[in-house]
Amino acid sequence: MRGKDLEEKIRGQLFEMQDLGYKAFHEKLIPTVEPDRVIGVRIPELRKFAKQFSRTPEAKEYLQILPHYYYEENNLHAFLIENIRVYEEAMEHTEKFLPFIDNWATCDSFSPKVFRRHPKEVYEKVKLWISSDKTYTIRYGIGILMGNYLDEQFQPEMVELVAGVVSDEYYVNMMCAWYMATALAKQEETILPYLTEHRLSTWVHNKTIQKAVESRRITPEMKQYLKKLKINSRIMC
Repeated sequence: MRGKDLEEKIRGQLFEMQDLGYKAFHEKLIPTVEPDRVIGVRIPELRKFAKQFSRTPEAKEYLQILPHYYYEENNLHAFLIENIRVYEEAMEHTEKFLPFIDNWATCDSFSPKVFRRHPKEVYEKVKLWISSDKTYTIRYGIGILMGNYLDEQFQPEMVELVAGVVSDEYYVNMMCAWYMATALAKQEETILPYLTEHRLSTWVHNKTIQKAVESRRITPEMKQYLKKLKINSRIMC
């Protein structure tokens, strides 16, 4: 099937799963995506569809179609990548796809399981992604560090990568704060000095504290201590 025909076929199937109530709700959560580019397909239903579609010969052809117009088409693309079991193939498609991500939800929604079996190779890619000039490529790299490298694969130098990110982009800085707050719960000894010694930007510092205080993984005693570390600044938003 030709790419255009396949794209129209899959688009039609996505519209058959449309939930207009969900569309109205979800499009408010992704302000960087125009409302007319949101179909309104619930994520569990889309993942189920992706799993079934990934078993067909057409799935590989669909992965060659970029860019996509609809938000759900991008998410489907991401979920198809997640279903790839060969590392080299999954990484190739991930790198081709990253430049086309235009919102936090698509960015945060996929992490190929096969990446966990190749921590050294993926980490080398992560370092490149975090040094990118593209908002969602940077965010994706930090997200992979947060999801795959805070336990047995953790290295203190990884925190330096995140702390060294300098950006005016809200969605980059928010991910930095999310990473630091999550890392604090798992690697407190390494992370705490970044807050006590003010090694982060004021915004990321305060947002890290906010997210840590909201976390169920942080003890009440630590939360009280963190509140005392907050930096008062008119820059906060």
